[in-house]
Amino acid sequence: MAKFIFVTGGVVSSLGKGIASAAIGAILEARGLKVTIQKLDPYINVDPGTLSPFQHGEVFVTDDGAETDLDLGHYERFISTRTSKANNYTSGKIYYSVISKERRGDYLGETVQVVPHITDEIKDAIKSVSDNYDIVIVEIGGTVGDIESLPFLEAIRQLRYDVGRDNVLYIHLTLVPYIKTSGELKTKPTQHSVKELREIGIQPDILLCRTDKFLSPDIKKKIAIHCNLDIDAVIAAKDVDSVYEVPLVLKQEGLDDLIAKKLLLETKEPDLKTWSQVVKRIKEPKDRVSVAIVGKYVGLKDSYKSLIEALAHGGIANNVEVDIQWIDAEEIEKHGAEKYLLDVDSILVPGGFGQRGIEGKIEAIRFAREKKVPFLGICLGMQCAVIEFARNVCGLKGANSTEFDEKTPYPLIYLMAEWYDFRTRTVQKRDISSGKGGSMRLGTYPCVLAGDTFAYSAYGDKDISERHRHRYEFNNAFKETLVKNGLRVSGVSPDGELVEIIEIKEHPWFFGCQFHPEFKSRPFVIASPDISGRGNLKRDSSAETSASE
Repeated sequence: MAKFIFVTGGVVSSLGKGIASAAIGAILEARGLKVTIQKLDPYINVDPGTLSPFQHGEVFVTDDGAETDLDLGHYERFISTRTSKANNYTSGKIYYSVISKERRGDYLGETVQVVPHITDEIKDAIKSVSDNYDIVIVEIGGTVGDIESLPFLEAIRQLRYDVGRDNVLYIHLTLVPYIKTSGELKTKPTQHSVKELREIGIQPDILLCRTDKFLSPDIKKKIAIHCNLDIDAVIAAKDVDSVYEVPLVLKQEGLDDLIAKKLLLETKEPDLKTWSQVVKRIKEPKDRVSVAIVGKYVGLKDSYKSLIEALAHGGIANNVEVDIQWIDAEEIEKHGAEKYLLDVDSILVPGGFGQRGIEGKIEAIRFAREKKVPFLGICLGMQCAVIEFARNVCGLKGANSTEFDEKTPYPLIYLMAEWYDFRTRTVQKRDISSGKGGSMRLGTYPCVLAGDTFAYSAYGDKDISERHRHRYEFNNAFKETLVKNGLRVSGVSPDGELVEIIEIKEHPWFFGCQFHPEFKSRPFVIASPDISGRGNLKRDSSAETSASE
């Protein structure tokens, strides 16, 4: 039976529960355990798919097409397990399921209540990911004391009684701030946060204390006494320069040994040599490369979290520092591309939705094409590249996507009424009358690459699969015209109907893809015996290669 580790947070939000959970998973996996991680979010949205990137950051897409919290991206970058829709539940998803059961009459006339019906549904969700795993780490979103997270906390309190005390561990992440004027680390916020958690009925087994300094034995002792813990259960989660250093810091503090002792685990000592190599490459790069990201959500960097990390992985792979320069596409519309892009080594136009900033992205792509600056367009970036090429190379004045101009004379990008889904072996139909489409292409889809292309050189294989999140497709009615003028279609669906990758051959690197390669990117790209047996942890993202080329 799997053992469960629950990670909660207190004092303030954004302390890094996702990174902490992922790092714990990495250390335990290095000890030979099979680990998965789940995120429980207290907001009422059924999933983050409809949330603004400015409010909630990136939407991370899983292989099975679930739109999930960005923390699942952290999980996949730190451990070998692929996540799925079962790895992310929200209050909305839980309540939706319970209400649907009530409407069907599943509760046979019972009064449906938070306890036991909502809490039982949460416990079932947690147990649903536990098959075939040694450890299930569950991150509880929000901050202890928030009213909306109470059902989740009550559910994990009950679970210890359901599965046994030795099979459940509570880890609480708090803040120990340093007050510069007094020169002191203050423990009172941690004490109050633990007090709040204990009032709910949960006594944390381990405290992770977020701090910018390592905690002295006296500070640890003070926290331990006031929080009813042994002194070795107070762990300093010290600030680090790179998130990939977190497993090393937590190992240094003895967290994995403590977890093994408390959960009665018999495991080998972890070998974190690979993590050390990654951190060394980050801290001691041999060169530097600049990448301009021309986007519309640059005000909140978490909107492009997986993209930022994929570029970092490209830097790790090639032993270079990646200097990201954030360019607002609307500023290019006002002042032109040359003002912002003249001195960059490469240009990346990421995905997005809506018309805002589109002409700025198209102008940035024109600059990259004409000035021979290495270019990567992802999803909307690829679509903008097709539009730019049609307008300025093929002479199709007014070419556009029907997402931005329904009356365009040349709809290069449009909504397909249907396509054949090679995953499910069925025809997928869309209601295109609404203008937004009845559904998106979500999750992993197969792609066939042409030889002697940028795509094939990056992947080294003709048959690949990558994750998608978009509605609009390349219009094959214009393929012949674009190809005749120098555009190369280097990746298509198995039946050839869906264009997945476009390139310009006479260019150092001009590459656009409908999918999001950043979702599958990993930091483990250094060839060593430590990586060879890690299954999914292999270099499988073209974003990594293009970042350095």
